[in-house]
Amino acid sequence: MYAPESKVISYCRECWWSDRWNPLDFGQKYDFEKPFFEQFGDLFRKVPLQALSNINSVNSDYANFVSDNKNCYLVFGTGFCENVAYARAWKSRDSEDCYILHESELCYECVNCSGSYHLLFCTNCETCRDSYFLLNCRNCSDCFGCANLVGKSHCLFNEQYSKEEYEKKLKEFDLENRSSLSRIAARVQDEIFDKAIRRYGNIIASVNCTGDNIYNSKNARFCFDLMGNVEDAKFIGWSADLKESYDSMGQWKNNFGYENIDSNVGQNNLGTITVYASSDCRYSHSCHGCEHCFGCIGLRQKSYCILNTQYSKEEYETLAPKIEEYVRIHPYVGSAGRQYGYGEFLPTEISPFAYNETIAQEYFPLTSDEAKKAGYLWKNLAEKNYSATLLPEKLPENIRGVDDGILKEIIMCEHDGKCSEQCATAFRIIPQELQFYRRMNLPLPRLCPNCRHYQRLRRRNPLNLWHGKCGCAGLGSENAVYKNTAGHFHGSGHCPNEFETPYTPDLPRTVYCEQCYQAEVA
Repeated sequence: MYAPESKVISYCRECWWSDRWNPLDFGQKYDFEKPFFEQFGDLFRKVPLQALSNINSVNSDYANFVSDNKNCYLVFGTGFCENVAYARAWKSRDSEDCYILHESELCYECVNCSGSYHLLFCTNCETCRDSYFLLNCRNCSDCFGCANLVGKSHCLFNEQYSKEEYEKKLKEFDLENRSSLSRIAARVQDEIFDKAIRRYGNIIASVNCTGDNIYNSKNARFCFDLMGNVEDAKFIGWSADLKESYDSMGQWKNNFGYENIDSNVGQNNLGTITVYASSDCRYSHSCHGCEHCFGCIGLRQKSYCILNTQYSKEEYETLAPKIEEYVRIHPYVGSAGRQYGYGEFLPTEISPFAYNETIAQEYFPLTSDEAKKAGYLWKNLAEKNYSATLLPEKLPENIRGVDDGILKEIIMCEHDGKCSEQCATAFRIIPQELQFYRRMNLPLPRLCPNCRHYQRLRRRNPLNLWHGKCGCAGLGSENAVYKNTAGHFHGSGHCPNEFETPYTPDLPRTVYCEQCYQAEVA
């Protein structure tokens, strides 16, 4: 994951985990004449790091920030998955091109879906199966082009059909052909999705929560993509099984934590990155099975260490509080004038990544000038000079016209680099992928994996909240797009409810509060 110019020393997984090197050999004594974060930065440039954060996985070399996977390719932030590609997923299998997929199987181009089987082109769906183009549906099966359904089957464009009628109409759509699939996708968007009411936030079976895509959680405020059992938390993203944690991303069973990234199965950690099965670690990176460590990198099964130097329990308990107090009184000042005291995350100056190399660029995009003005690094992406052997328009209309020779082709991306999606300009089909398309009767993609990823991101709400008011005006929505099908608690007057919502005020969506939404869909 580290570019050559980052000057990070990286080892392959086998060498990093081996006994052929000792992280304590890089230890340095704490100097009270220099800011702590400056000393940590010096250590960071000396201690070898894993080329990829890829733990306990089989045949999943092209993956980062992952654990316990098998046969996975180009997955990120993914755990306990098998036969998954181009995705961010958790406990899922036999799926491709998905973003935030949880405990699901045989899914394709799905976003924010959980507990589901054989879904294609679905968004915000839970416990659904054998369906295409669903939005905000629960407990549905054999449905097509529908929104806001609960416990339904054999529905087309939100209308009920018999099993025989449904199957007959589904065959008429000719979904195996690309042109037919594109036409029907546009029709669903225009006739169903654009006119559907939206719940103020995708918050399911949760109490006192604000944010989006939150499941089975309690007292989680300003949180996003919580896969369950998160309690008493704030400013958390893509996490599960968490209690009393704040300002963190990619957490699993890491309780009582603050300002942590990809730090799982632990407690009482602060300012850590990829710290697993560890407790009471402060400002540490790539440590495993550690306790009571401060400013350490690459340690395994160690305790009472500061800047990779071993101390006795008594020495550590004397020195660590002094360092903590010194950092409070003498904060590190970054290049943009930003101050970092104790409790702040690691300074951006230490980061080996440019702003546009991280997912920050996906959710909070900046221009090169804006990033540099804010004190962030910026990387000019290398120009791609692939010699494509096959143009996208020459791809067969359906998978039946594709033989194994496609695996040798270099396919030009349909965007050809003329987009703002970090287009790779060309791509290949891998054997696992081809098998999946054949199994699912899907036409080959015409966009590279990067551009496909950005299309999925557009189906999500921003990682932000705005104060909003319910759009229900009594008999229908105030924008006259939607007509209510049931009576609401506020009668014919405008709903008085207000809320925090991920839908931006200027977005042309009909957003209802929980009470009005439930009156329409339950």
